[in-house]
Parts: sequence; C-alpha cells; structure tokens
Amino acid sequence: MSEEALNSKHYRRKIKELTLLFEISQILDQDMNLKEVITPLLEPLAENIGMERGTITLLNRKTGKISIEAAYGLSDEEKTKGNYKIGEGVTGKVVQSGQPMIIPDIKSEPSFLDRTGARKSKSRKTSFICVPIKSGNEVIGAFSVDRPNLDSSMDLEEDVQLLTIVASMIARAVKLRQHSEEEKQKLLEENTRLQNELKDRFQPDNMIGNSQAMQEVFDLIAQVSKSEATVMIRGESGTGKELVAHAIHYNSLRAEKPFIKVNCAALPESVIESELFGHEKGAFTGAFATRKGRFEMADGGTIFLDEIGDISAMTQIKLLRVLQEREIERVGGTQTIKINVRIIAATNRNLEKEILTGTFREDLYYRLNVFPIHIPPLRERKTDLMLLGDFFTEKYSQKNRKQVKRISSSAIDLLMSYHWPGNVRELENCIERAVLLSTDQVIHAYHLPPSLQSAESSDTDLHTTLLQSVENLEKELIKEALKSNRGNMAKAARKLDITERIMGLRVKRYDIDYRKYRTNM
Repeated sequence: MSEEALNSKHYRRKIKELTLLFEISQILDQDMNLKEVITPLLEPLAENIGMERGTITLLNRKTGKISIEAAYGLSDEEKTKGNYKIGEGVTGKVVQSGQPMIIPDIKSEPSFLDRTGARKSKSRKTSFICVPIKSGNEVIGAFSVDRPNLDSSMDLEEDVQLLTIVASMIARAVKLRQHSEEEKQKLLEENTRLQNELKDRFQPDNMIGNSQAMQEVFDLIAQVSKSEATVMIRGESGTGKELVAHAIHYNSLRAEKPFIKVNCAALPESVIESELFGHEKGAFTGAFATRKGRFEMADGGTIFLDEIGDISAMTQIKLLRVLQEREIERVGGTQTIKINVRIIAATNRNLEKEILTGTFREDLYYRLNVFPIHIPPLRERKTDLMLLGDFFTEKYSQKNRKQVKRISSSAIDLLMSYHWPGNVRELENCIERAVLLSTDQVIHAYHLPPSLQSAESSDTDLHTTLLQSVENLEKELIKEALKSNRGNMAKAARKLDITERIMGLRVKRYDIDYRKYRTNM
C-alpha cells in the first residue's frame, strides 16, 4: 500500500475515533447510575472497531475480587462466571501491573483462562486486548475486547491507545459515581444515627425524674405509645409537654415516620388554616404554587398540635372533621385528601372552663381528650429538682467549655425554696446563667437570678436585719469551708483566713456540726 493510501487510512481512523470518543462522552454524561451508562458505551465500540466481545471489570478493594460490571457479546450466565483474583489470568495481571496486554491469538496463550466460557466453540483466531482502568495511580479495574485476528500489529497498538483513552473516561465516570454513592451512604448513615439518637434522647426511661408524679407520667407514656390513640397533654407552660410528645412518637410504631410540630399560638389566624391543611396555587394572594400543609407532611407519622387551646372557632370546626373523617381539603381546593396521622395535642389552658364560656368546642374537646396525660409542675416534684439542676449544669458546662462541678449548699437552698412559676424551662435558664457567671467551678447563691432571692417573688417571708444577714452569710461561708475541707476545722480556718480559736467560737455560736462534713465529699 502506498504512503498516500496509508496516510488516508490513518486520518479516516482518527476521525472515526474522535467521533466515537465524543459519542462515549455523551453517554457517560447521561445518567449518574453507573450500570445504566457503561453498558450502552460498549455498543458504539463494537460498531467502530469490530469488537466481538467486550467487558468492563471492576476491582472490589475489600474482597480483592475482580468481577464483570458490564459486558457486550456475553450472556447473563457467562457474565456471572467472569470473576478473577488479582494476578489471575490476563485480566488479573493487567489489574496487578497496571499495564495493558495484547494477546494476538488467545488459543496460543496459556494465561488466557476464558473464565466465562464464551470462546470454547469458536474455531477462528481471535485477538484479545486488555487495558487497565486507572484513577491516578490506582488501578480500579480493566477494559478488555475480543477482536477478529488482525495481521497488523500496528492496528492492535492503535486499538490499545483508543481503549486506554476510553478506559480513562470510564475511570473518571466510576470515581464520580462512587463518590456520589459514598456521599449518599454517609447521608443515610447520618440519618439513621440521628434517628437512633432521637430515640435515645426521648426514651421515657431517659427522661429526668425519679419522683412518684413523674413515674406515673412514664407509665402512661408506656401504655399509650404503641397504640393509635389521640393524646392530650395537659400542664403548665415549661413543664415539658413537647418532650412527652417526642417520647410517645419515638416509642410508637410510627417512630420511623415524620414527627411534625405545630405551635398553634405562634401562627396568625390568617395563615393557620393554610399551614395545617395546605393550599392550592392561586387560592389567595401570594399563593404562587401548590403547598402541602403540616397534616400532609405528617402522613404516616405524628402531628403535635401545641397550644391547641389558642385556635379559632373556624379552625376548630375543620380540625374536628380531620379527627372524625381522617381527611382534609387544601385551601382553595376541591379534592379530598385522605391522611393517616396520629394526633397529639397539648395545652396549658383550662379547656373545661373555656367550654363553659363557649370559646372551645365541646365535641372537639372529647375527640382530643381520648388519653389525657397531666404533667405535674416543678413545685410538685421537688425531689427531681437537683437531678434536673445537675443535668443542666453539666449540659451548659460542656456547651460553654467551662468546668462547673457542683452547686453550693446555699444555692441549693434557694433552688429548693423557690416556687418555680416557669417550671423546668425557668430552672434551665437559671442554671445556664449561673454557669456563665461562675468563676470557681461552683454555682453559688449569688449567681442565681434576683427573682430567686426575692421574698416577694419566691413566696417566702424573709424579714431579717442587717446583723442577721451578716450572720447568715458568715454561717454559709463557714459551712462551705468545712464542706470543702471534709470537716477539718484547722484547714477551714486557714481557707477563711481566721484563727482556729475564732473558727471554734463561730462553729459553737451557729451550732454547726463539723463532723457531718467528714464524709460529705
């Protein structure tokens, strides 16, 4: 063949290869699913280079197994047989070395295993080309093709160059999709971890409280959680009604489904219907698109209607229909939507009194009050107060990177004597403030808010003279010093910078039993 003819053949091949590479790049850009894109790209290769069979094998780093991910010209049964170890057969050697291999005639090559069994019935000579699929310096698989035996070694070398380029394109596609799958898996694992964390966090046996009043609440939660009953949680503001709702949901059969919270008091009357039931596009000014309501979002799970006593009369009527029929209509819509939602409601209002005044519907009350749970105020569970105090101290010490280790005796006295109108929420705020103010790893009485130290606000009569106040402070300091030094009066005196004689006189004067502090730490 003349040089001119050879050059013409070479250029035609290059144009054909560029067209092929462009077509393959378009295929790889179509879908993030690896299996959906690598199988179709083998077809244009077969048409352009006369490929009889082709396989894309990928290496599993964990198992060391090389298996066929996509194939052309092989049956499903043959594909399942194409498994290799690193260094095994031509494919295993290419993955091990990272170098391409050319087998001019597979019948005369002992390392060619024909693991799939696809060539046994073939009598004509066949060439085999295998190139590594590499991402940087890492070999992640191999790309191999069967060609009808070519007399020209030059043609085989050109095929190797083309397949190497295609292999690099496949490597990038594989890495991109593997990264996407890894990120997806991380999100799924994180979602599972958060779900489990929420379950642990809101387990009734993990809720803080050893008092008899709280034990009764825990028993009620255990009884109602696995059922489908509507629950009404009653109690003063700050007692932890939302925490109880969480506990019921995450211990129910709906735990894997959504838990949607709605604060009815925080939603204006003009938007509460849209928030609860959703709206259709154009239902009102500003409704630019159809929007699901909270009930639809909670489908299959639980909706928590906090401050249910604050909803309007019109919303009460529509909510009554949801409870009776288990169906809703979006604002501006005509289609009835069936929902499967468990309802938990909560209020700090006296609904019985509001029924008498006509501000709350009696029929809605009975629909909601199927299984009532009353949360006692903090003043009725004072035995839990120090458990809560210690918990919040540790929580905000960690949050603010401080080392607050205990609450002083005087601070405990104040906490125990206060009547806590704001309940647990007020206690939490007080402890957080005290942790921030503490400078010596201890919460003292003077770190607590003035409201706790006010006779009027704490419902205590504290009428003392200046002398009595000074004596009380002196007595408190002596007790703290004795407590810190395990009842050792000499050490306590040195800490207060007084003599042992004065220390003894003060202990006798205030009738302090120093011996009880010897085992107090």
